[in-house]
Amino acid sequence: MVNYLGVNSVRELVRQVGLARFLQQLVDAMDSDYRRWEQFDKSARQAIHSPVGVIELMPTSDGRLYCFKYVNGHPKNTAEGLLTVTAFGVLADVDTGYPLLVSELTLTTALRTAAMSVLAARHLARPDSRRMALIGNGAQSEFQALAFYHLLGIRALRLFDTDPGASLKLERNLARLALPGLTVERCASAAEAVRGCDIVTTATADKRNATILLPEMIEAGMHLNAVGGDCPGKTELHADILRRPDARVVVEFEPQSRIEGEIQQMPADFPVTEFHRILTGQAPGRRTAQEVTVFDSVGFALEDFSALRTLRALLQQYPHLGTPIDLVPQMDNPKDLFGLLHAPAPQARTALQPEPQAA
Repeated sequence: MVNYLGVNSVRELVRQVGLARFLQQLVDAMDSDYRRWEQFDKSARQAIHSPVGVIELMPTSDGRLYCFKYVNGHPKNTAEGLLTVTAFGVLADVDTGYPLLVSELTLTTALRTAAMSVLAARHLARPDSRRMALIGNGAQSEFQALAFYHLLGIRALRLFDTDPGASLKLERNLARLALPGLTVERCASAAEAVRGCDIVTTATADKRNATILLPEMIEAGMHLNAVGGDCPGKTELHADILRRPDARVVVEFEPQSRIEGEIQQMPADFPVTEFHRILTGQAPGRRTAQEVTVFDSVGFALEDFSALRTLRALLQQYPHLGTPIDLVPQMDNPKDLFGLLHAPAPQARTALQPEPQAA
């Protein structure tokens, strides 16, 4: 039997562990895995694009465990009452090829994306950063806000979305949590939200080359956490921001980011730094207080690997939250798969049959 974690199980797992602790465990797992970058089989995700969205597969392996994530991105979905992004994933044993865990990854992806943003900001943002602008207040926004509050010390949030209802939703959700010391302000424009902030997070959903941030909005010393640009033809930053002489761009996996990230706007020889090089000391983190740092985040399969192995480890502590599913046949003779068709069917209980009583 293979363990399965559905949305309700992951939600309960986060409640049992605590959101801040869960996020920290994701950060720790990704930190550990990025430090052993060379052990991983790496490739850009495989994408099937349509006029209205994208469906992607994201695989990777460290030689011991293998994982993949199925994920879509359809910005039009919210108008139909559907999520823009949904996902599920599998963690498997390389030695046997058997799946170990099947899990929802819609909620988990939002958590791991926020955790990755914090991990990058720990090395790229100024240590005294306390004010963050959050541009794009949809499904990802609460996770970003809470991760930066709990794990990086952000205490002032300035919000903007072209849909005022999204900003109101985010403000209300944060207010319900009554987070000590946090101030939240809704702004009338991106320029107003960004002004005077230490960190700027962009997490918009429109599948287009947008200019959410313009060069004149950027102040010396800012850290830009560009989350929303994550497929060909979808960007959030004006290209001149990347060209600033005091700017430095950090990516997850350069071959993928060249296709999907903010740097798809730039020539092939535009210099970038892969994040793992900073963690392993091959490249510096933030170099000066005045440097403008850009984390061009598109999401990489290693992060899903870290998330899935974190879920599996936590499931060992909370085994009641997993559901065994018969995804792989269990047979006396592994060479007789056909015989499975003629094996006696397990007796199924009907609604009229009573539950077995404990002895």
